[in-house]
Amino acid sequence: MTNVEVVEDFFAALAIADVPTGSALLAPEIEWLNTGLPTVRGRRVFGILKALPKLAFDFDFVMHEIDEDGETVRTQRTDVLRWGPLSSSFHVAGDFVVRDGKIHRWDDRYKMGEVISGFFKRVDGS
Repeated sequence: MTNVEVVEDFFAALAIADVPTGSALLAPEIEWLNTGLPTVRGRRVFGILKALPKLAFDFDFVMHEIDEDGETVRTQRTDVLRWGPLSSSFHVAGDFVVRDGKIHRWDDRYKMGEVISGFFKRVDGS
């Protein structure tokens, strides 16, 4: 499996809330960086992923670009978060460090204002 395929499979698992499959693609010492939020490491990452479906969060994405440079896989995508009737779509630039078929570092960059304002837009986009 290529590094790109590891990241693609990870996102495919997240989109169908298949936490065991997604988690199996993460290294035990995973680092998850999100713009404006504290870095989460190791078991805490697994705990967050496991909790999201229980909190009724749905996740989806559209992958616009994905490429590989050695151990680093770069993505340009639109993430969609849904919580009950609320939904937000926002652009994300992500870098993933993949070694031996496992994601060791997951670094997502986005505009927090875009995430928050997305939850307040009406269905017609205004």
